[in-house]
Amino acid sequence: MVGRRTHADSKPIAQVAKDLGINEGALGSWVARDREAHGAGDGRVSESEHAELLRLREENAELAMERDVLKRSVVLWVKEATT
Repeated sequence: MVGRRTHADSKPIAQVAKDLGINEGALGSWVARDREAHGAGDGRVSESEHAELLRLREENAELAMERDVLKRSVVLWVKEATT
């Protein structure tokens, strides 16, 4: 997204607008909307990002548990097959 590009490049909006050949005011409003939607870049995460982070942490914990169960199952299967 263009708004993200101005954040990542650390260039002034006017310069990015000129580089892209678009109106500075339009780009400024897009960047403002992006900042509202995704946080102002002050290190905080938005509510949707926080909710997604919690969901992904739960999913990660569940997947780790499933992986550990599968590892134990394979170990038991190998022991049974070799005895």
